[in-house]
Amino acid sequence: MLTESDNAPTTHSAPSVLPARKRWAVLAVVLAADVLDLVDATITNVAAPSIAQDLGGGPALIQWLGASYALALGVLLVLGGRLGDKYGRRRLFLVGLTGFTLASLACGLAPTPGTLVAARLAQGAFGALVIPQGFGILGATWPREQIGKAFSLFGPVMGLSAVGGPVLAGFLIDADLGGLGWRPMFLINLVLGGAALLAAARLLPEDGGDPATSIDGLGSALLGATMLGLLSGLIEGSANGWTALPVLLVAAGLAAFALFCRRQTTARNPLIQPSLLHNRGFTSGLVLGVVFFAAVSGLLYVISLFLQQGLALSPSDTALGLLPLSAGIVVASIACYGLIGRFGRTLVLAGLLITLTGTGWLLAQTAATGTDTSTWALVPPLLVIGLGMGTCFGTVYDVTIGDIAPAEAGSASGSLSAVQQLANAIGAATVTTVFFKTADGGAGHAMTVSLAVVAGVTLLCCPLVRLLPRKAPDAQHH
Repeated sequence: MLTESDNAPTTHSAPSVLPARKRWAVLAVVLAADVLDLVDATITNVAAPSIAQDLGGGPALIQWLGASYALALGVLLVLGGRLGDKYGRRRLFLVGLTGFTLASLACGLAPTPGTLVAARLAQGAFGALVIPQGFGILGATWPREQIGKAFSLFGPVMGLSAVGGPVLAGFLIDADLGGLGWRPMFLINLVLGGAALLAAARLLPEDGGDPATSIDGLGSALLGATMLGLLSGLIEGSANGWTALPVLLVAAGLAAFALFCRRQTTARNPLIQPSLLHNRGFTSGLVLGVVFFAAVSGLLYVISLFLQQGLALSPSDTALGLLPLSAGIVVASIACYGLIGRFGRTLVLAGLLITLTGTGWLLAQTAATGTDTSTWALVPPLLVIGLGMGTCFGTVYDVTIGDIAPAEAGSASGSLSAVQQLANAIGAATVTTVFFKTADGGAGHAMTVSLAVVAGVTLLCCPLVRLLPRKAPDAQHH
């Protein structure tokens, strides 16, 4: 996900505004890289059961496939932006895209669950080098009065990518090209990533970087240790029981988190500015975003599991079954962009309530029919859930930064984007844990319990809306 983070042009030398034809070519390169990232972030929603069936690894592998990518991306996203400031955005973009393409090759050739998870971590890590550079590159190569045209394309293109990624994965798996099963959905990145890399090397202008930029590598390492410990403990405990090992992993994650919090108060250039955490509106939005994004990220995973394991749909039919939800997200996200300046946090509450309505509708239907339901019967509640999610996706973080100081905007945006990815990792692990722990009663029962948990969490988010700023910053909508 692209956000305007810490990567606004700094004091280092930057390329000058380019002629129109070259500007559009640079925009195409940046968009292509972001499409690759988003597609690879979403394909395992559909592909995870097929991969686990082929490689083994069971529920733990299914949980790690989504969580590992989001974990690495979220932990390193802000750091990737700072590295671009220090060493040059073009250089980091090329290094990240090269690494992402090679990591995709490693995913496609992975012989074991462990090597696949490691390759997914590498994909996320290199993606974190690529993604933060986009806005900085565009800001330096487009004239200020026209940059809005470039940014306006990201919403529709990313929305279509979010829909197209799982559909592409489903059809590639069912096509079983060369008898390779799920592997072509990663191997295709050799062509797509390679083409984007050649175009980037030719088109992206040089920029010198600023050697004086401060980088908090220790803070990033502590945050990584926090998330790795917590997720490892959660997944290990849910898969093999809560023995000493998962308890120790969770304890280690909590200890690392305490050290991370301490680091944020002492580092010269911390990942999250301490002043932001003293802002009630920002911290409320941060908490609401973590909880909501974790809940719905996990929900997307378990709906896919239910369609495949409960209704016995193929991967391609599962991807098509998810289209109403994806379409709702895209439509609501685009619609809310023009409404948030007027309605502010009211839209956030509306999104939560719409999501709650759709989740409750699907819960009631699943509880009544279990796995005897039809995919057509799922279309209305999935569409409603998508509309609610899209309403929140397009508003919650814009409203969260509604009353912060202009000087804090870059840090706030980068922090929120990173936190969203970490919430996706938490949700992929947590909600699927609920699903697998209750699957002994059948896929219908597991789905019902998971939906009840998501509905409860969404309901708990509603009171936090009152603590958010009333409006988003006006500058974002003009």
